[in-house]
Amino acid sequence: MRTVIAGGGLVGLTAAASLQSIGHEVTVLEQAPQVRAAGAGIGLWPNALREFDQIGVGDEVRALGAWIDTWFFDPAGRPQRAPGYGTDDHRFLLVPRPALNRLLADRVGLDRIRLGARATGCTETDAEVVVHLEDGTDVRADLLIGADGVHSRIRASLVPGSEAVAHEGHFAWRALVPAGAERPEGSVLTIGGARTRGGYARVSPEQTMWMVNQFDVAELTGTKRERALTRARHLAAEGWHEDLLAMIEATPEEDILENQITLVPPLPRWTSDRIALIGDAAHGLSPHIAAGGTLGVEDVGVLRAHLADAPDAATAFTRYEDERRARFDQVREHSAAVEKADGAAEFAERYAAFSHWMLTTS
Repeated sequence: MRTVIAGGGLVGLTAAASLQSIGHEVTVLEQAPQVRAAGAGIGLWPNALREFDQIGVGDEVRALGAWIDTWFFDPAGRPQRAPGYGTDDHRFLLVPRPALNRLLADRVGLDRIRLGARATGCTETDAEVVVHLEDGTDVRADLLIGADGVHSRIRASLVPGSEAVAHEGHFAWRALVPAGAERPEGSVLTIGGARTRGGYARVSPEQTMWMVNQFDVAELTGTKRERALTRARHLAAEGWHEDLLAMIEATPEEDILENQITLVPPLPRWTSDRIALIGDAAHGLSPHIAAGGTLGVEDVGVLRAHLADAPDAATAFTRYEDERRARFDQVREHSAAVEKADGAAEFAERYAAFSHWMLTTS
């Protein structure tokens, strides 16, 4: 089975390795000139790690990251956890994105990854699917997996008019910095005033990732660092989070990632007979629930299982879509509840309810 995967990020590379394991001849199309990753670190839940175990890289992925034991705090530094939930509901593996993508690319094989190959759309026939590239050439295959993110061109071909939309007023800032004197043993996520949230976590003994996000942002002024500091000050009271402020102040301007959060609207379909959307291309959500990567890797596992068992690809794609769309109806409900949480205690309750549901229903 000749399978083209548009997008060489976390989900696309995982899909390539996973489908190779059931005999697919894969080609990954990546628009960038090298295998890279946008972002700093990514949290992976056990749901994702099971798929990495399936493709034989689970131990290596675990070795790249650090286990995070999450606590939530109010702006005065008082810790919050919802009663009735266990340690497993608050743990995830934080992994540097660039190292993870390099690991997955090596597993797929660099000869199976075409760099500088930007997919602009596709045409499907009864016999094949043709992927159109920006340089005017085409790639022909039996199946096409769209893993090209929130602004997917494959989605645009499959579902015209499905452009990503801004999560109005929602912005995020983050960066990787050298580890310092901040507490190394877990994640500090503070729920502050003015609908601001943020904190930091060790990605490795040498690196820490900080992040700040805010809903209902008005006009942005100043540099990226000044904008991040303005939001971070909503998280600090009575000396709490001085370490976060210091990290942001010390981060070079060019190393700060600033994003207007964008969402993929609910789609009428994710698949056709020869095309399937996975990851953010199918269901890009706000990162405030910290589960986007895990949900995308879950997609891969479900898709692989159905392709291995179904009588044909079209049936496999239909079964994959039915299963995943039902799960995402509930994910969206949890995401909205976490977004609207008022204060640290309510946030802790709603996030634990989501994480427990995620871990026990996959």
